[in-house]
Formats: sequence, structure tokens, C-alpha cells
Amino acid sequence: MAADGGSEGSVRQRVRHEMKELLLIAAYLAAFFVSLTTYRKLILAEYHIGYFEYGWALMEAVVLAKVILIGELMHIGGRFHDRPLIVSTLWKSLAFGMLVAVFVIVEHTVSALLHHRPVAGEFNFRGGRGYELLARIQLMLVVFIPFFAFREVSSELAGGKLFELFFRRRVPVVGEDEGGKAEQP
Repeated sequence: MAADGGSEGSVRQRVRHEMKELLLIAAYLAAFFVSLTTYRKLILAEYHIGYFEYGWALMEAVVLAKVILIGELMHIGGRFHDRPLIVSTLWKSLAFGMLVAVFVIVEHTVSALLHHRPVAGEFNFRGGRGYELLARIQLMLVVFIPFFAFREVSSELAGGKLFELFFRRRVPVVGEDEGGKAEQP
């Protein structure tokens, strides 16, 4: 028995579940960040500027995935969970967008301190870095809408039904052929 009254197996199951959640969220965010990095690389290549920060994109995806899991553990964005899915989805997207905004501000502040740059320069909106910060926050809001829509629908369908619908072979309904079309008499 574990110290918290649960069995060692249940702790192991919880850790396995959390790791699975972390990896799924990180994979979603990594697809976005890697795409953004590729876009940035192609634009800068036109000006003969090298840019290769895929490692940073992957690391940021994992860190933000953990931030999301911690935010969910703290019930951030859970205020409208009993409202229609569009309301709870948009609210969670906005709430987690604000959480990411705080994370991005902290990230830029730490980066400035580590590289001996003035912190105020990181948030100077006359240059490109300030606008980049705002653009990243805006893009994260847009990326969060389908992410939280999927999670909200999944929470409404008990027992992993949404996962099964997306990733398991569907059995044809009686009266349908394999293509999903009704059989003609």
C-alpha cells in the first residue's frame, strides 16, 4: 500500500495516464510549434538568415503541455463547464491563453536576464520582439479552440468513446454497407 492509502498499482496507473496525457498534448502543440518554426525558417531563408530552432519548439511544446495539465489540475477554465460546449470551449481557450501569456512573459523575462539584456527591451512594442510576443499569444488562442473543443467533447462522451471513434475501426451499423451507405432494398 502506498502512503496515500492507494495501492502501488493505482499510483502506477495514474502516472501512466498522466504521461499519456502529457505526450498527447505535447504532440498536438509540437505539430503547431514545428509548423510555425518551419514557416519562420522559410521566411528568413529569403533574406539569407539561418534559423533552426526545432529543438526549442519541441521543448516548448512539452513545457506548455505540462502547464496545461497543471492548469487543468487547478481547474482553470472550469467556470462554465455546465454551459453549452461552445461556451466552455471558448472560455477554456481564453483562460489558458491568459495562462500561456503569463508563461510567455516569464519566458521572455528569464531569457533577457540569462542573456544580459534589459528586460524592458523584451516588451518594447516598437521593435519586432514585442509584436512577436503578441502574435504568439494570439496564435495560441487560435490553436487552443480546436484543442479544448476536442477535450470538452471527450469529457462529455464517457469511457474514452471519442478516442475510439477517432482511432478504432468502426463497425457498420445494421442496414449499412462497409462504406457507411444504407443498403438499397
